[in-house]
Amino acid sequence: MNKTKYPTPIDRAIKLDPSQVIMSKMDSDGTIEYANDYFMEICGYEVYELMGKSIDVLRHPDMPEVIVKLIWERLNKGENIHALVKNIAKDGSFYWMLTNFKTKHNKDGSIQSHYANRKAAPNDAIFQIEKLYKILLGIEKGKGSEIAEKYFQGLLEEKQQTYDEFILGVLNVPENSLKAYFKDVLVVDKPT
Repeated sequence: MNKTKYPTPIDRAIKLDPSQVIMSKMDSDGTIEYANDYFMEICGYEVYELMGKSIDVLRHPDMPEVIVKLIWERLNKGENIHALVKNIAKDGSFYWMLTNFKTKHNKDGSIQSHYANRKAAPNDAIFQIEKLYKILLGIEKGKGSEIAEKYFQGLLEEKQQTYDEFILGVLNVPENSLKAYFKDVLVVDKPT
């Protein structure tokens, strides 16, 4: 009898259509409030199963805590961030995405919601980031996430880069090219 959490092998990749955008909206705590049709198709959940759940339900175990923490720290400050994210579908398969996180503010400046627009991640970028994520996961398992965070900060310091500069380097694109990649995607910056 199969006693694993997932009914299918966890190492099965879903190939994303590079012309499609996966989009979701979360409240300030990360509870999913909306997901577009392509998102639902890829993740394999029914709408009623996913709405109201934490976005963490889609977090692949290969995603280092230090990266997830960085994303949420930036979002909770109201800052936008790009990240290479590995998600897990309902059946245990996975998909890599280049994610453009944006925060929407209320008129008083408080955070209303977070939007995540995702497109297929370039294979070269996945190859590079997977190596880093494996190192970070190994450190997290052996020494804890605090030590993994220090390692990652040391890596950025050695490269004399911010996180954003590092991601642009992994993607091998200038910032304006990355903005163009997401140009047809909903832009959220004005308070409502």
